[in-house]
Amino acid sequence: MVEPRRFTVEEYERMGEVGIIDPAERVELLDGEIVAMSPIGPQYAAVVDAIAEQLYGKLIGRVTIRVQNPLRLLPRSEPQPDITVARRRRDFYRGAHPTAEDILLVIEVADTSLRTDQLVKLPIYARQRIIEVWVIDLSVEVVHVHTDPVDGNYREVRTLARGRSLSPVEIPDLQLTVNEILGD
Repeated sequence: MVEPRRFTVEEYERMGEVGIIDPAERVELLDGEIVAMSPIGPQYAAVVDAIAEQLYGKLIGRVTIRVQNPLRLLPRSEPQPDITVARRRRDFYRGAHPTAEDILLVIEVADTSLRTDQLVKLPIYARQRIIEVWVIDLSVEVVHVHTDPVDGNYREVRTLARGRSLSPVEIPDLQLTVNEILGD
């Protein structure tokens, strides 16, 4: 059986630089494979915008909040989470995308992407030891909170519905409700 050719982050970035990958194309590198991203629907976009607004309002000047921008996870992944909360840098990561060490929280919003988020992205994040990932499942209006990464898995997973609140492990003074996340 022939193994598929998996790309490194450096090769993937170079493909973008030389025009092999069109800058307008919605793709990300997951475990060495270039994967097409789903189109953005209005509910999905609204939830991403609502979360970003909440985070900006509560964390401005304390962290760097990135919306649908890449994470550089060597050697073979460069996902584009919906929202990333990273350690504050004055240059806003101008010289390079954030790496796992920079990340305080990753948020993935899932409508059609739930399976990919759970089966592909979560193990990548856990292997990179990203401390916390929230997967927002729009189909059932819950937030799955994944913490404590060990051996490519998150040992703690909590599912929170409307009426509940949550705080990131690395930013314990930030409190959001599931209603604020999903919109009223």
